[in-house]
Parts: sequence; C-alpha cells; structure tokens
Amino acid sequence: MSLEIASLSKEDFDSGQSLLIHKEKNWTSFDVVKKIKNLLKEKFKFKKIKVGHAGTLDPLATGLLVVCTGKATKKISEIQNQRKEYIGELTLGATTPSYDLETKVDKTYDYSSIIESEVFDVAKTFKGEILQKPPIFSAIKVKGERLYEKARRGEKIDTKSRKITIYDFNIVEIKIPQVKFIIECSKGTYIRSVAHDFGIKLKSGAFLSNLIRSKIGDFDLKNSLTIDQFIKELNSSNHLT
Repeated sequence: MSLEIASLSKEDFDSGQSLLIHKEKNWTSFDVVKKIKNLLKEKFKFKKIKVGHAGTLDPLATGLLVVCTGKATKKISEIQNQRKEYIGELTLGATTPSYDLETKVDKTYDYSSIIESEVFDVAKTFKGEILQKPPIFSAIKVKGERLYEKARRGEKIDTKSRKITIYDFNIVEIKIPQVKFIIECSKGTYIRSVAHDFGIKLKSGAFLSNLIRSKIGDFDLKNSLTIDQFIKELNSSNHLT
C-alpha cells in the first residue's frame, strides 16, 4: 500500500480512493478523517475534498479504519455492510458503565470458581443472529444527540435491542481473569456489549480491556498504514497538482 500512496495524484484522490489506516489508541475515527483531509488539502491545494470513514472505532480501540476520499465516499455504506473481524480481550470480575476502560470500574465480582470449559460454553451461545443492546456510552443519536453525551450527564438511558449476527467467536487464550478472542460479526455489533453480556452469562461481570479491528470484508489490517506512515508516503510523492 505504501508504494500506491506515493504514486497517487490529486486527480486520483478526487476520483476516489479507499485508504487503509491503522487507527491508534486515543484517536477518534473523526480525528483520523480530519487529519487526512487536512493533509490532502495541504499537499494538493484542494479547496474542497470529501473524506469519510466506513465504520467507527471507539477511541480506545485500534486497528483497521477504511477512509474513503472523493467519489469513493459513495461506497462507504457498501463497505460498512461487510463482515468485520476483531481481535479482543475481555476481563472478568468487574463491570464499567461504558463496558470498556473509558470509565472506571463500578462493581466487582468473585470469579475464582470459573473454569475454562465454562468460558468456551458461553462463547458458543453468542453465535448466530442475536439481540444486542448497545452501550449507553455510544455514538447512537437519539433526538439529535449522541447517547454518550446523555450518559456523561448521568441521565437514565434505556437502549433498544438490535438484531446483529455473530458469524464466529473463537476463544484463543484464557488466563483468568483475561480472556482473549477473535470474533467475526455483522455491521452494528458492539464488541463492548459482547464483553458485558459475556460477564452476565458467567455471573462474574466483564468489560472489554483491549480491541483491534483486523478485517472489514477483504480489507486487511496487514495492508494498512499508521497516520505517521501515511504522512511519510504522501510527502514522498512528486505529484503536486
């Protein structure tokens, strides 16, 4: 991918590119889009250029973010609808309001009696089409306002369950209280909610302690660039117009 970026012209970005970016921790997906848009404007003197992303990643999550430019932004919905693969870790024995490490632990549980076979058995119950409640700390809009804005004010929120599909859910390592997994799922799946619900089923509590998006359809994290790498490749381009 690096050679491709260096060879792209202003016209190429305008006609449409799907850039594979490795989003790093504490960046929002919007931060990445804004950065790339500003870089392209600076490099190629665009007055206007459309830039958008195909599928939000939480600030604490890392991994593949597909950023579309120019006419390729019309493909965003198509890309978002493709299967996604995540490599994650959940931690048993506690819960947080956000279902991840964005907020502090609000309750702890005894997990000393949990055995590995129980973890594998619970994972099996998630496969297929299921109903899932999104976290209250999410970007879903209700009456024009993001849910996380309401949650941060301490408002009581009751999210509605949505149908999602878990195509595969494999436990790859268990070192209780940490459980590492690989999950393949549909659009709209909140892995934070999977972790939270996993804890409910084990009666131990759980929260998402790490998450990497590794694939979206045929797009693979292995072919992505960090923002720093993207800047380096863009600056090595000889195309100015």
